[in-house]
Amino acid sequence: MSQATGVIGSARAPYIRVVGAVSAAHFMSHFYIIALAPLMPFVRDEYRVTYTEIGLAFAAFNIITAVFQTPAGFLVDHLGARLLLILGLAIGAASFVTAGFVDSFWVMIAMFAVAGMGNTVYHPADYALLSQHVPSDRIGQAFSLHTFAGMLGSAVAPASLLMMQNSWGWRGAFIGAGVLGFAVALFLLLVRDGSNAAAKRSVRTTSNSPDAGWRLLLSAPILLNLAFFILLAMVSSGLYNYSVVALGALYGTPVTTANAALTGNLLFSAAGVLVGGLLVARTKRHSLVATLGLTAMALSVALVAVVDLSSLALIAAMSLAGLFSGVIMPSRDMIVREVTPPGSFGKVFGFVTTGFSIGGIVSPLIFGAVMDHGSPQMVFVLVAAFALLGIVTVATRSRRAA
Repeated sequence: MSQATGVIGSARAPYIRVVGAVSAAHFMSHFYIIALAPLMPFVRDEYRVTYTEIGLAFAAFNIITAVFQTPAGFLVDHLGARLLLILGLAIGAASFVTAGFVDSFWVMIAMFAVAGMGNTVYHPADYALLSQHVPSDRIGQAFSLHTFAGMLGSAVAPASLLMMQNSWGWRGAFIGAGVLGFAVALFLLLVRDGSNAAAKRSVRTTSNSPDAGWRLLLSAPILLNLAFFILLAMVSSGLYNYSVVALGALYGTPVTTANAALTGNLLFSAAGVLVGGLLVARTKRHSLVATLGLTAMALSVALVAVVDLSSLALIAAMSLAGLFSGVIMPSRDMIVREVTPPGSFGKVFGFVTTGFSIGGIVSPLIFGAVMDHGSPQMVFVLVAAFALLGIVTVATRSRRAA
């Protein structure tokens, strides 16, 4: 019996190492996305620039990611996911180390553009590696751990960067973030799992023609998934960036209470991802899970829009919205995987996750205009509406793109 258990453990070890390495890379992706925010006051004081000028760093990062993430997906399918993921980690790490060492604001802006280029590989390479190496009966749980690791990176980045800043200054914090990225790249380099051979076998099962690849990406099922990701990004942006100010303007909610509600939303969203990972292992009706989760999330947010809740009720409603948003994430990834032909995971996931960047660019224009026109209630109404529109994208999909 013990011998059999050892054989099983040995057989599972390669894909467990892959899940660990890919999750560590996703942790760094989110860590780097957050990196500038907690250090912004120190950077601004030293360079004596405006917040608008610092905003150029965020813009450079996100625009480069949005433009080049799909081409990075094509490269992942052609060259192999592991190689590109290591390269992306190294590029991101080097950009932060350079920004820390070089005393130039414009070099820092350029390095955030370079970091955006490194960021392009994470989603296509991560999902390609997981899809290639994790057994089908475990892939949903692997997706949930991958998503949870990214959330963890976002959660620990502010405190850890400020700790480094207190010890070494903001430049030292950037350099420390870069060193951490190099360490994760080295970890991935040491993971020996036959990923290159697997990638080559996977690529041979589908066409490498760019024309065929773009026909796949522009097919209805893939475009519906892109729309799904855009709508989810709009939902997240509305709640994360505008719920605190909207609650204050709508009900006079104290900032501490509104922030507590937002914190509950974030914490329960992370917990919901793990619950969703268990759920996808027990059902293949991923569209139904997504539909029910989106409906419950929309109802929770709509309640906030129309009722002046007590503090505890507000925190509970926002937390429930976060829980359901987390639950649907593993199903979201499984929905994409189900319509993706073998050998195309990089380009497809690279394309559909561009929806995060598109939503992140468009949503401030919409929600900012709503707040500027004195309609804070519409923030929550629009969040609920975008969630309900997401149901349309998953309810009308076909099973296979090609």
